[in-house]
Amino acid sequence: MDLAYIPSPSTGVLHLGPVPLRGYAFCIIIGVFVAVWYGNRRWIARGGTAGTVADIAVWAVPFGLVGGRLYHVVTDYQLYFSEGRNWVDAFKIWEGGLGIWGAIALGAVGAWIGCRRRGIPLPAYADAIAPGIVLAQAIGRWGNWFNQELYGRPTDLPWALEISEGVNREAGLYHPTFLYESLWCVGVALLVVWADRRFTLGHGRAFALYVAAYCAGRGWIEYMRVDDAHHILGLRLNVWTAILVFLLAVTYIVLSARKRPGREAVVEPVKAPAKTGTDAPGAGTAGGTATGATSTTDKPTAAADKPTSAADKPAAAPEKPGTAATSDTAVPLEKPGTAARGSAADGSAEPTGRTGAAGAGAPKKP
Repeated sequence: MDLAYIPSPSTGVLHLGPVPLRGYAFCIIIGVFVAVWYGNRRWIARGGTAGTVADIAVWAVPFGLVGGRLYHVVTDYQLYFSEGRNWVDAFKIWEGGLGIWGAIALGAVGAWIGCRRRGIPLPAYADAIAPGIVLAQAIGRWGNWFNQELYGRPTDLPWALEISEGVNREAGLYHPTFLYESLWCVGVALLVVWADRRFTLGHGRAFALYVAAYCAGRGWIEYMRVDDAHHILGLRLNVWTAILVFLLAVTYIVLSARKRPGREAVVEPVKAPAKTGTDAPGAGTAGGTATGATSTTDKPTAAADKPTSAADKPAAAPEKPGTAATSDTAVPLEKPGTAARGSAADGSAEPTGRTGAAGAGAPKKP
């Protein structure tokens, strides 16, 4: 008699009134929120702007869901297009079936589109969200527990997974490969965070480390599974995929470290602040001046610097008695005792020693 095992839920659907809440979809949604939340924190720590990760996720998540479903349907086409199967089931994503390889590949395309629209380098964005993605995978794997799928070989270990009788499955105790992969993903997230801090990973190397570490675990976990799958040279298709992707990720880490060591100094372009009335070139200030320009209060004008009238420039002394000084030359008086023609207002000068300012009064008789 087995004294300990992990029970499976009796149903994968919970009903909130008339609304069905499917455990698989719920785990996927929670995983997406965790990835965006944690990715946003890491992005801000790298110098990015809050909200950028969510904006790009609007592109990446739908592309990832489509890519994950396409990979599953193509690699397990017999489940949907063989005799006695209904091809419409290929669209029932809530029943399970997302290939992580397709999800990451097509999700990267969506992220690239979002990054291009924001002027952000995709490798920097990938480094920021890498731990969040693998944590989302750890949460999403519990959706397989709700659906009683993707378990391993029979076992009598205390943590064996109980599987009930159902379509294409036999009741019994099996290795909980969903749990193995979930725990492995948590370990990968911790590894990436530690390595990123220790070695200052940049230019996509943190993301590549996540990919390589995940593939290393997925290889042996995939080998334990007993669900139907295509085999090549005695190995499951996903094992070969894990080996190939692992090699590509390691190669990228080595070449990238040689070509572009260190981390990006700037991960997101800073938008220039909006021009205001006080800092925009040529815009007037409250005092009537302009930044970068010179006003009459800042720099005296020619009229303020240079005298233009007799009032501003002392009149020259008359050269001969009986003459009055003008602005530049002396002109003779018409009659003794009369005022000089003109006034200070029009640029002429008054007779010296005879009268006061222009218009002050008649000259005294000699």
